[in-house]
Amino acid sequence: MKEITLGILASMFFAVTFILNRSMELSGGSWLWSSSLRFFFMVPLLFIIVLLRKNMKPLFKEMKRQPLPWLVWSFTGFVLFYGSITFAASYGPGWLVAGTWQITIVAGILLGPLFYEVIGTKKVRKKIPFRALFISSFILIGVILIQFQNSGNVSTNTLLLGVIPVIIAAFSYPLGNRKMMEVCGARLDSFQRIFGMVLATLPFWIVIAAIGYVQVGPPSTDQVVQSFIVAICSGVIATTLFFIATNRVRDDHSKLASVEATQSVQVLFVIIGEVVLLSSPLPNLIATCGLFIIILGMILHSYYSKKTETIRGLSKLTKAN
Repeated sequence: MKEITLGILASMFFAVTFILNRSMELSGGSWLWSSSLRFFFMVPLLFIIVLLRKNMKPLFKEMKRQPLPWLVWSFTGFVLFYGSITFAASYGPGWLVAGTWQITIVAGILLGPLFYEVIGTKKVRKKIPFRALFISSFILIGVILIQFQNSGNVSTNTLLLGVIPVIIAAFSYPLGNRKMMEVCGARLDSFQRIFGMVLATLPFWIVIAAIGYVQVGPPSTDQVVQSFIVAICSGVIATTLFFIATNRVRDDHSKLASVEATQSVQVLFVIIGEVVLLSSPLPNLIATCGLFIIILGMILHSYYSKKTETIRGLSKLTKAN
């Protein structure tokens, strides 16, 4: 399934966020600057892409047509998500934040009943695909096993401040993404949707940056450079790949769950990155078992999605004959 491959590639670039956010915190950078700088850098990058594709006018037309949904769901999918992630990085190590973030693979499935699908002439509330939920929960067990390696070194304060904001982010990101897909339909591509969401959230990032300036002064050169890298790798490349993948399967809740489950692979990339760049210890035996469970879970998701696709293809062929 091509969408799962895109999701895994997105996870690799998303991992940069957790590694560099923690790196910036360890070097004394404020989470207020880490969060806002990423989106400031995304504006010119996405502006050039959308402009070269000659898609600027349709985007502004869509935003003008439904300003409130753009504002609300962009805030949910970007500000509430990324603000919470960077805040958590101030209190918890990258492995804790990245590991807790994997709750999003179950959160995305549980959000299903908040959306509708058209069957015939009726508008029906979507159901939770329990097989996909079971496989995603299985992956989550692997993530929890990885967390055991360092759990004894984490204080209660670190656990609360490093975990609760990430849980909020884990629900906010898929909710904002799915609602924006619903708002835009097929009228906008992924680049337009991301750029529009960034523009809609700019006022919030300006306020956050202003608070950061008052509290800690301007960001250091090192933080600016690392935020720029995060903007390119995570903000543009990873977000675009992930949005393309989810947009392709937006009408199939089971496949959408499979694509969202690819975010579990982030833990693998974060562990590798922290070992290489931040001198973190290698995974122990329990954590290694967790890694194998995650990989097995992703294989099951891919198999289930492919099997469902084959069955539906045969069903359509039978009806046509």
